[in-house]
Amino acid sequence: MAGEARLPWQDAEVVALGAMVYEAECAVCHGANLEGQPDWKSRDADGYLPAPPHDASGHTWHHPDAQLLDILRRGTEAVVGLGYRSRMPGYKGRLTEAEMRAVLAYIKSTWPRRVIEIHEEINRNAGG
Repeated sequence: MAGEARLPWQDAEVVALGAMVYEAECAVCHGANLEGQPDWKSRDADGYLPAPPHDASGHTWHHPDAQLLDILRRGTEAVVGLGYRSRMPGYKGRLTEAEMRAVLAYIKSTWPRRVIEIHEEINRNAGG
């Protein structure tokens, strides 16, 4: 299972699909350039964190592929649990598994080589 979760970030066709899906589904909150919303580390008046960046300045790459897919499928609240509040919805039923993997592959393909190397180590440590 863990190997199946690995993101095909070096597959140009998958990355191109991911860029299109990201633009249509994710950019409105996470930014056209993966920059996230301003002040993304501080909760707003309603207690929610703004959408974080998915570029190297964010924390997306701190999580293994399988966890990123789970967040995309079920949403942040469902994955974190314990009353954690998030506006990040789950996309299961809205996006196909292939589209979800493609979005994450696109995001990963934009990271600098060193960040990708660290992320690959995180995947190995997570059993992926």
